[in-house]
Amino acid sequence: MRMTSVWQRLFPRSLDNTFDGYRVALWLFGFVTLIRAVQSVAIIFNGWDTIINADGIPLESYPSGAAQNIIALFAIVSVWRLIFCLAGLVVLVRYRSAVPIMFVLHMLSYLGAVLSSEFVPLMRVGSPPGPLVNLGQFVVMSVGLVLSLIPRRDTLQ
Repeated sequence: MRMTSVWQRLFPRSLDNTFDGYRVALWLFGFVTLIRAVQSVAIIFNGWDTIINADGIPLESYPSGAAQNIIALFAIVSVWRLIFCLAGLVVLVRYRSAVPIMFVLHMLSYLGAVLSSEFVPLMRVGSPPGPLVNLGQFVVMSVGLVLSLIPRRDTLQ
């Protein structure tokens, strides 16, 4: 296999199961995808507790209708994220050449949320663990992206 540029690794001409980055990148991608899917399911099926405990949003201080709307909006976003995670599973199983771009998309999703929070911040109480968990995921995504872009020595010619 010949050495390809970073651009070619991010945007391969065809999607197939070829992956010549470091294998640990696949494990990191699977880990991040699994954690994000679990977070999504937790919000969809247990939104009230998850939003209060993980995100520090004081739902009990809002009128019931407002709290319900907040839960519904979190659930809608979580459905989208869960579908994105399912696409990640398909990539991991069948189209591994797309792992680098999926890392980038996960990272852009996180960065977009952080940027939008600068303009429309969430009112939180205390020091909830959710933002730190998400930051940790971003670090793992960054490491995984780099490892997915660096060809293994045994694939170089």
